Order: sequence, then C-alpha cells, then structure tokens
Amino acid sequence: IIRQIRDMDLSHDSSLEYARDLFMFSFYTRGMSFIDMAYLKKSNLQNGFLSYRRKKTNQQLVIKWEKPMQEIIDKYDTIGSSYLLPIILDAKTDERKQYKNAAQLVNSKLKKLGKQIGLPIPLTSYVARHAWASIARSKNIPLATISEAMGHDSESTTRIYLASLDTSVVDKANSIIL
Repeated sequence: IIRQIRDMDLSHDSSLEYARDLFMFSFYTRGMSFIDMAYLKKSNLQNGFLSYRRKKTNQQLVIKWEKPMQEIIDKYDTIGSSYLLPIILDAKTDERKQYKNAAQLVNSKLKKLGKQIGLPIPLTSYVARHAWASIARSKNIPLATISEAMGHDSESTTRIYLASLDTSVVDKANSIIL
C-alpha cells in the first residue's frame, strides 16, 4: 500500500501530490509527526543527518538523510524560508495556525487518496507513523530499535503502540474465521 501511494501519478492535482509527498516524507523519516515536520528548519539538516527535537517529548532524534527524502525536498520551493518543508510559509504570521491549517488540508486530501485506492481505513498523516512501526515489526526489527526510532520514552510505550496495531490483525483473522 505504501508503494502504491508513493507511485500514484498525481501530477493532475498539486494539492493531492503535496499531501502524498508529506505522507511519504513522514514515512521515510520513521513516521515523523506532522507537527515535527512543520517546524523542521533547514539548519536541522547537516552532514547527511536530520536532527530535531520531538515537540511531544522533547526527545532528540537523528535520522540519516536518504535519497527519497531529498527528492521530496527538491520538489518544493522553500527559497527565502528557514523551514525545510513548505508547511509554514510565512514566519511573520501565526506559525501554529499555519501548521494546523496545513495539517487539516493534508489530512483531508489524504482521505481522498485513501478512498481512491480503496483503503478500508481513512488515510491520514498519522497512518505513516503506524505503517512504519508495523512494517518494522513485521520485519522482526527489535522492539528497542523501533522504540528509539519513533522517539518513544520507553519500550512499554512502543508495546502499547504496537498492540493497538496488532488488534487490526486479530480483528481481520476473526473476520476470516467467522
């Protein structure tokens, strides 16, 4: 499904393409939350690493910069802005309001994309985080690694998080059995 989202031809609708690109950027950055993406500064990217503090936990995260991340950055003009992504467009006006409006718009467009590909759940920016965690788990990545990658304070948080993902698998199994 992630590949299907990534490979959609959205050149006919720039707002859908923008929403998809931000979704993919989140996925590529280990499920970075939308608020953290909004406040990323160009200065957070140095020497091949993206370094930032999570707004929710204040935890410092460092992510190796990869080619698909750069491809998304290269698509958007942020010249004259200190921000890495075109979410907060005017530093002189209320940044939080801009972030909230962008999040609302992106999630609305993502829901439309999800319907286009027949997803059984609403596609939102948060799904990128869930997808990254569940794919990591399915690849037998250790819980400690997933926890650190996602910026959780503890492995117990990650266990709770993954348990919420696992219920959908159990629900699907139950549906098949019934």
